[in-house]
Amino acid sequence: MVFDYVDGAAEGEWSMARAVEAFDRVEFSPRVLRDVADAPTSVEILGRRIEMPVVLGPTGFTRMMHREGERAVARAAADSGVPYTLSTMGTTTARDVAAAAPGGWNWFQLYVVRDRARSLEMLSLAAGAGMDVLVVTVDVPVAGARLRDVRHGLTIPPSLRWRSALQALRHPAWWFDFLTSEPLRFATVDGAPGDLAGITNMMFDPSVTVADLEWIRSAWQGKLLVKGVQRVDDAKELAAVGVDGIVVSNHGGRQLDRSPTPLELLPSVVDAVGDRTEVFLDGGVRSGADVAAAVALGARACFVGRAYLYGLMAGGEPGVRRVLDLMRAELVRTLQLLGVGGVGGLSRDAVRIRM
Repeated sequence: MVFDYVDGAAEGEWSMARAVEAFDRVEFSPRVLRDVADAPTSVEILGRRIEMPVVLGPTGFTRMMHREGERAVARAAADSGVPYTLSTMGTTTARDVAAAAPGGWNWFQLYVVRDRARSLEMLSLAAGAGMDVLVVTVDVPVAGARLRDVRHGLTIPPSLRWRSALQALRHPAWWFDFLTSEPLRFATVDGAPGDLAGITNMMFDPSVTVADLEWIRSAWQGKLLVKGVQRVDDAKELAAVGVDGIVVSNHGGRQLDRSPTPLELLPSVVDAVGDRTEVFLDGGVRSGADVAAAVALGARACFVGRAYLYGLMAGGEPGVRRVLDLMRAELVRTLQLLGVGGVGGLSRDAVRIRM
């Protein structure tokens, strides 16, 4: 049940599969006889330097995967020198995340909920916890049909039904941790219902438009990113209103199935708006080689979600740290084999996507 929540996507799961498959079609074009004894991975995004072009993206219900949840992920991100993004649907407060990783660069992701006063309250809490980058997710006017969750009858917190009881027999350690840790709840949104349909009705507002960015911008003093861009014309519209960054993303394939593949769309978005705003990629990134390919095609950095959640489920905070260590090692090795002396040397002539 929990694994399927992380691993699954919407409807036939074509969007998710295609996002990963696009990286399978990447062909690198290496240079030889280049000095690659040193291959630094650090980059500057949004005016601040990070250790590699990776952002740990927002994920909901993270304490369902491990009792330490968002705290574990934030600590691992801070230790690895990359940002962590707390979700509106997170299970740890912004203040608790900041306390767990005081030296980290912690961001906040916002769903513009139907109650605008509630949205403003969430922004205030995030800013009060020292978060200075806001990621507004815009590809969820309504929830996608995540059929694995429907089949499992997933609730928050998970309920012990006959099917989950059978799974509990196979994963007793997880159930012990779940039953002996603090109750699973939405830390940012008080009074959220437990069933996914009720959560969806409260959290997602199909009336949100570009005009809403005006009051969000006036209420938020930090950097503003918009996540969920899947068309070049939308990217142009957002760049025109002055957002600090755009995240090319199809929500990990969890919303509209058969949506555009982020890696394939990325170069067109970069060409259209890359000189006016920072462009990030989200979707299908599983390795450091994937990160290198996306950066070569113009991304400032890559958001990752499932990759670190797999590590969290397997090993808690050390598991997330291990995932990030592997990504960095893969990135360094890819840079060296490409004949590129660092992330800053990546360019489009180093990669193409085979059709």
